Amino acid sequence: MAYEFKLPDLGEGLTEAEIARWLVEEGQVIAEDDPLVEVQTDKTTVEIPSPAAGPVTRILAKEGDVVPVGTVIVVIGEPAVSPGDEQTAPPADPGETARAAAPPTREPPAGRVQATPLVRRIAAELGVDLGAVTPTGPAGRITEADVRQAAGGTPAARRVPLRGVRRLIAEHMARAHREVAPVTWVEECDFSRVDLSRLVATVLKACALSLKEFPELNARFDGDAIVYLDHYDLGVAVQTDAGLVVPVVRGCDHRPVDELDADVRRLAEGARAGTLAAEDLRGSTFTVTSAGKLAGLFQTPIVNHPEVAILSVGRIADRPVVRDGQVAVAPVGYVALTFDHRVVDGARAAGFGLDVIRRLEE
Repeated sequence: MAYEFKLPDLGEGLTEAEIARWLVEEGQVIAEDDPLVEVQTDKTTVEIPSPAAGPVTRILAKEGDVVPVGTVIVVIGEPAVSPGDEQTAPPADPGETARAAAPPTREPPAGRVQATPLVRRIAAELGVDLGAVTPTGPAGRITEADVRQAAGGTPAARRVPLRGVRRLIAEHMARAHREVAPVTWVEECDFSRVDLSRLVATVLKACALSLKEFPELNARFDGDAIVYLDHYDLGVAVQTDAGLVVPVVRGCDHRPVDELDADVRRLAEGARAGTLAAEDLRGSTFTVTSAGKLAGLFQTPIVNHPEVAILSVGRIADRPVVRDGQVAVAPVGYVALTFDHRVVDGARAAGFGLDVIRRLEE
């Protein structure tokens, strides 16, 4: 019997998910609980096991497709044959019977060319036999560059579909750019009294305490109202191979720096390994970002919508400073605060930034 596998409800109120990667192919025989497909939800990838055993009859959703929950994405097993069909079926050719008895292979059928209509049209225009082209695309697909190279011309620029974390980042940044009225304030900070090995955790602590004094920066802009939040769960921007991920450190106002530092390291490792739970990526009230040695003097980061502000720390390096009328050398870096001017006035944003710097310098 054929089993129609529908994209399951993965929880957290999600109504759709992206097919990130198929772990099987048509014709492959699989067992129950074998890895079937990876789907992208929010900013984590979930591997779904097969609920049934048998040959993969049809794959109905392509990698990169965004499909609603409840959509049939793959058919497993052979279609049922009714008794009437069995009685009226013509005698089988011995050769066909032998071929049918052979186990299916993982390789696509001989002569099957995987290419989009656009690639097929370009191949026809250039007189290229697709059957003689070596594919370099995902799942054995022939790309436009493959066709042009086979035609002896210059390969076309590589076209990579926008999918997974990169698609989510693009959508998130575009929305923030549309809706937020950003202004960036910058000031230098002397980090002489900060343990730079715990820099991010120390900045989180300083920001959380200052947010209590400047509550409009720990808020949400909700249409015709400003929602002030009474908890201090701060996001930390982490660069991964898949793109920028923002895990959340909880309770930054009341936990010691040592605990916050342990959380930052755990979440950063999980983000880079792709093992974070969905809960680790939700509910931040304010975001901190620091690119370390790659940071440059300072950045003008984009507000992590629907938050109203984000603080970044630029590259910290030995620079001349004046202390008690004397020039000295100290580890100095620039602190930049980008804020939503619809919610936060410039003077209050500057007051918050200076309060954070005061706490770091003291």
